[in-house]
Amino acid sequence: MKLSVIFSVYNSPDWMEHVIWGYAAQTEKDFEIVIADDGSTPETRQRIDMLRERTGLQITHVWQEDNGFQKTRILNKAILATRGDYLLFSDGDCIPRNDFVATHLTYREPGYFLSGGYFKLPMKTSEAVSTEDILNGNVFRLDWLRNNGLPLSPKVLKLTARGFWSKLLNGMTTTRATWNGHNASGWKADIVAANGFDNRMQYGGEDRELGERLFNKGIRSKQIRYSAVVVHLDHSRGYVSEEAWRRNDEIRAITRKERRTVTPDGLAQLDNQTSPVE
Repeated sequence: MKLSVIFSVYNSPDWMEHVIWGYAAQTEKDFEIVIADDGSTPETRQRIDMLRERTGLQITHVWQEDNGFQKTRILNKAILATRGDYLLFSDGDCIPRNDFVATHLTYREPGYFLSGGYFKLPMKTSEAVSTEDILNGNVFRLDWLRNNGLPLSPKVLKLTARGFWSKLLNGMTTTRATWNGHNASGWKADIVAANGFDNRMQYGGEDRELGERLFNKGIRSKQIRYSAVVVHLDHSRGYVSEEAWRRNDEIRAITRKERRTVTPDGLAQLDNQTSPVE
């Protein structure tokens, strides 16, 4: 298997369904999906079962009990469930363009991880998306988006740039190529060597911290934000906490100061409690 896609979910089955149909439309078919479920209700499992049958995709559902925002812990459990030697990370609210998986495979290279971005849709546009719009590519077409409430801005270049222009913009952007949880990929061996994500971290830079440890280990990054495209569906963020941000900032400061390459609380420190894998 060329690649394993990992994306996180929490009680948003409609948005998750859109995302899964996005992967069903991929031009590259040799991949699996591992869903990292941070405590959703049974409705999410039922929807996954239905979509596994309808799409024919290889989908593994890794679940843990709801104990607040514990995304890093469930991502580590998902990593352990993967079969591919290359891992692509995204979120359950990010619909991939049909060349998304193929693009990550094309740009992968030993000694590097890949850094992509996303294009945010307003709520009105997000709610207008249908399965058909995903399968026929409407959700990535500027005319359809404009007709469904998207304001015009220079950021639409993330959707419209192709070929030479996307490569040029990747090289010109001033945005640093960091590990972005909604659109990043790397070699499983590198991620395991870094001990995965830090289990102590909640929302706020928890994905960037993994990237910082990879940098400390000598892994470099490539910018592909104009080549690997996802659209982000709008939603509320009730899990944001100033206390969590402060704690995460402290952990990241230590990672940078001590040039840590391995977290002291990651994959190897997962508790013995097993999570259902389906």
